[in-house]
Amino acid sequence: MELQLQGSGSVSVSDDNFGQEFREALVHQVVTACMAATRSGNSQQKNRAAVSGGGVKPWRQKGTGRARAGTIRSPIWRGGGKVFPSMPRDYAQKINRKMYRAAMRSILSELVRQERLVAIDTFGVDAPKTKELAGKLAAMGIENVLIITDNPDDNLYMAARNLPNVAVCDAAGADPVSLIGFEKVLVTAAALKLLEERLA
Repeated sequence: MELQLQGSGSVSVSDDNFGQEFREALVHQVVTACMAATRSGNSQQKNRAAVSGGGVKPWRQKGTGRARAGTIRSPIWRGGGKVFPSMPRDYAQKINRKMYRAAMRSILSELVRQERLVAIDTFGVDAPKTKELAGKLAAMGIENVLIITDNPDDNLYMAARNLPNVAVCDAAGADPVSLIGFEKVLVTAAALKLLEERLA
Protein backbone atom coordinates (compact mmCIF):
# COMPACT_ATOMS: atom_id res chain seq x y z
CA MET A 1 0.00 0.00 0.00
CA GLU A 2 1.01 3.63 -0.51
CA LEU A 3 1.07 6.21 2.26
CA GLN A 4 0.87 9.83 1.19
CA LEU A 5 3.68 11.97 2.51
CA GLN A 6 2.90 15.34 4.05
CA GLY A 7 3.38 17.87 1.28
CA SER A 8 4.00 15.70 -1.78
CA GLY A 9 5.01 12.21 -2.76
CA SER A 10 4.26 8.83 -1.23
CA VAL A 11 6.02 5.94 0.42
CA SER A 12 5.35 2.25 -0.15
CA VAL A 13 4.67 0.12 2.94
CA SER A 14 3.62 -3.48 3.42
CA ASP A 15 -0.02 -4.46 3.83
CA ASP A 16 1.15 -7.03 6.37
CA ASN A 17 2.23 -4.22 8.70
CA PHE A 18 -0.18 -1.40 7.88
CA GLY A 19 -3.25 -3.23 6.58
CA GLN A 20 -4.19 -5.54 9.44
CA GLU A 21 -7.52 -5.63 11.25
CA PHE A 22 -7.71 -4.13 14.73
CA ARG A 23 -7.43 -6.80 17.44
CA GLU A 24 -8.68 -5.01 20.53
CA ALA A 25 -8.15 -7.85 23.01
CA LEU A 26 -4.57 -8.41 21.92
CA VAL A 27 -3.73 -4.70 21.97
CA HIS A 28 -5.25 -4.38 25.44
CA GLN A 29 -3.21 -7.30 26.75
CA VAL A 30 0.07 -6.00 25.31
CA VAL A 31 -0.50 -2.41 26.46
CA THR A 32 -1.41 -3.63 29.95
CA ALA A 33 1.76 -5.73 30.07
CA CYS A 34 3.92 -2.79 28.92
CA MET A 35 2.47 -0.52 31.58
CA ALA A 36 2.79 -3.18 34.28
CA ALA A 37 6.48 -3.62 33.44
CA THR A 38 7.10 0.02 34.39
CA ARG A 39 5.79 -0.45 37.94
CA SER A 40 8.58 -0.45 40.51
CA GLY A 41 6.99 -2.70 43.15
CA ASN A 42 9.75 -1.82 45.61
CA SER A 43 7.70 -1.61 48.82
CA GLN A 44 9.51 -3.60 51.50
CA GLN A 45 9.09 -4.20 55.22
CA LYS A 46 11.17 -6.32 57.57
CA ASN A 47 10.17 -9.67 59.02
CA ARG A 48 11.57 -10.93 62.33
CA ALA A 49 14.62 -12.37 60.58
CA ALA A 50 15.53 -9.04 58.98
CA VAL A 51 15.22 -6.82 62.08
CA SER A 52 18.58 -6.24 63.74
CA GLY A 53 19.16 -7.37 67.33
CA GLY A 54 17.35 -9.98 69.36
CA GLY A 55 20.14 -12.53 69.34
CA VAL A 56 19.98 -13.11 73.11
CA LYS A 57 17.08 -14.64 75.00
CA PRO A 58 15.73 -11.70 77.07
CA TRP A 59 15.26 -13.78 80.27
CA ARG A 60 15.48 -17.38 81.33
CA GLN A 61 12.78 -19.83 80.36
CA LYS A 62 11.44 -20.56 83.83
CA GLY A 63 11.14 -19.00 87.22
CA THR A 64 10.52 -15.34 86.39
CA GLY A 65 6.73 -15.43 86.33
CA ARG A 66 6.69 -13.88 82.90
CA ALA A 67 5.71 -15.43 79.61
CA ARG A 68 8.33 -17.36 77.66
CA ALA A 69 10.28 -15.18 75.22
CA GLY A 70 13.11 -16.09 72.88
CA THR A 71 13.80 -12.76 71.18
CA ILE A 72 12.90 -9.11 71.59
CA ARG A 73 12.34 -8.91 67.82
CA SER A 74 9.18 -11.03 67.91
CA PRO A 75 6.27 -9.47 65.99
CA ILE A 76 4.36 -8.93 69.25
CA TRP A 77 7.16 -6.77 70.66
CA ARG A 78 7.63 -3.08 70.00
CA GLY A 79 10.41 -2.76 67.42
CA GLY A 80 9.91 -6.33 66.25
CA GLY A 81 9.42 -7.53 62.71
CA LYS A 82 6.09 -7.68 60.89
CA VAL A 83 4.22 -10.95 60.62
CA PHE A 84 3.35 -10.64 56.91
CA PRO A 85 5.66 -7.93 55.55
CA SER A 86 5.28 -6.48 52.07
CA MET A 87 8.19 -7.56 49.89
CA PRO A 88 9.51 -6.36 46.50
CA ARG A 89 7.30 -7.58 43.69
CA ASP A 90 7.84 -7.92 39.97
CA TYR A 91 4.70 -6.88 38.08
CA ALA A 92 6.07 -7.85 34.65
CA GLN A 93 3.86 -10.02 32.47
CA LYS A 94 5.18 -12.38 29.84
CA ILE A 95 4.39 -11.32 26.29
CA ASN A 96 5.54 -13.44 23.38
CA ARG A 97 7.44 -11.73 20.59
CA LYS A 98 4.78 -12.71 18.06
CA MET A 99 2.06 -11.17 20.24
CA TYR A 100 4.00 -7.92 20.63
CA ARG A 101 4.64 -7.61 16.90
CA ALA A 102 1.03 -8.46 16.06
CA ALA A 103 -0.18 -5.77 18.45
CA MET A 104 2.19 -3.21 16.89
CA ARG A 105 0.89 -4.10 13.40
CA SER A 106 -2.70 -3.82 14.62
CA ILE A 107 -2.08 -0.38 16.18
CA LEU A 108 -0.24 0.98 13.13
CA SER A 109 -2.99 -0.27 10.82
CA GLU A 110 -5.67 1.37 12.96
CA LEU A 111 -3.72 4.64 12.99
CA VAL A 112 -3.70 4.58 9.18
CA ARG A 113 -7.45 3.86 9.03
CA GLN A 114 -8.24 6.69 11.43
CA GLU A 115 -5.88 9.03 9.53
CA ARG A 116 -3.88 9.60 12.71
CA LEU A 117 -0.59 8.48 11.13
CA VAL A 118 1.11 11.38 9.36
CA ALA A 119 4.05 10.39 7.15
CA ILE A 120 6.62 13.00 6.17
CA ASP A 121 9.84 12.83 4.18
CA THR A 122 12.04 14.45 6.84
CA PHE A 123 11.36 16.38 10.00
CA GLY A 124 13.64 18.30 12.34
CA VAL A 125 14.65 21.67 13.74
CA ASP A 126 17.82 23.65 13.16
CA ALA A 127 18.32 24.46 16.85
CA PRO A 128 16.96 23.16 20.17
CA LYS A 129 14.29 25.87 20.26
CA THR A 130 10.81 25.06 21.54
CA LYS A 131 9.33 28.03 19.69
CA GLU A 132 10.65 26.75 16.36
CA LEU A 133 9.15 23.29 16.85
CA ALA A 134 5.84 24.69 18.09
CA GLY A 135 5.65 26.90 15.00
CA LYS A 136 6.30 23.97 12.67
CA LEU A 137 3.60 21.84 14.31
CA ALA A 138 1.13 24.74 14.32
CA ALA A 139 1.70 25.23 10.59
CA MET A 140 0.81 21.56 10.08
CA GLY A 141 -2.27 21.85 12.30
CA ILE A 142 -0.93 19.35 14.84
CA GLU A 143 -0.96 19.80 18.61
CA ASN A 144 -0.93 16.41 20.36
CA VAL A 145 1.69 14.31 18.58
CA LEU A 146 4.33 11.62 18.90
CA ILE A 147 7.26 12.29 16.54
CA ILE A 148 9.14 9.19 15.36
CA THR A 149 12.47 9.70 13.58
CA ASP A 150 14.95 7.27 12.08
CA ASN A 151 17.84 8.46 14.29
CA PRO A 152 17.94 10.14 17.71
CA ASP A 153 17.83 13.90 17.18
CA ASP A 154 19.06 15.91 20.19
CA ASN A 155 17.82 19.22 18.81
CA LEU A 156 14.34 17.83 18.23
CA TYR A 157 14.24 16.10 21.61
CA MET A 158 15.31 19.21 23.51
CA ALA A 159 12.90 21.42 21.56
CA ALA A 160 10.00 19.14 22.51
CA ARG A 161 10.80 18.85 26.22
CA ASN A 162 8.71 21.87 27.24
CA LEU A 163 5.73 21.02 25.03
CA PRO A 164 3.30 19.03 27.21
CA ASN A 165 1.55 17.16 24.38
CA VAL A 166 4.58 16.42 22.21
CA ALA A 167 7.01 13.51 22.53
CA VAL A 168 9.95 12.42 20.41
CA CYS A 169 11.47 8.97 19.97
CA ASP A 170 13.37 7.02 17.36
CA ALA A 171 11.99 4.00 15.53
CA ALA A 172 13.58 1.60 18.01
CA GLY A 173 11.88 3.36 20.92
CA ALA A 174 8.34 3.27 19.56
CA ASP A 175 6.10 1.04 21.68
CA PRO A 176 2.35 0.29 21.89
CA VAL A 177 1.76 2.61 24.86
CA SER A 178 3.30 5.64 23.16
CA LEU A 179 1.60 4.94 19.82
CA ILE A 180 -1.90 4.97 21.30
CA GLY A 181 -1.22 7.82 23.74
CA PHE A 182 -1.30 10.68 21.22
CA GLU A 183 -3.86 12.02 18.78
CA LYS A 184 -1.35 12.00 15.92
CA VAL A 185 1.80 10.05 15.13
CA LEU A 186 4.23 11.94 12.89
CA VAL A 187 6.75 9.54 11.37
CA THR A 188 9.50 10.09 8.81
CA ALA A 189 9.78 7.92 5.70
CA ALA A 190 13.09 6.45 6.90
CA ALA A 191 11.53 5.63 10.29
CA LEU A 192 8.69 3.81 8.54
CA LYS A 193 11.20 1.49 6.89
CA LEU A 194 12.90 0.86 10.24
CA LEU A 195 9.54 0.06 11.83
CA GLU A 196 8.83 -2.45 9.08
CA GLU A 197 12.21 -4.08 9.69
CA ARG A 198 11.37 -4.41 13.39
CA LEU A 199 8.08 -6.10 12.54
CA ALA A 200 9.48 -8.41 9.88
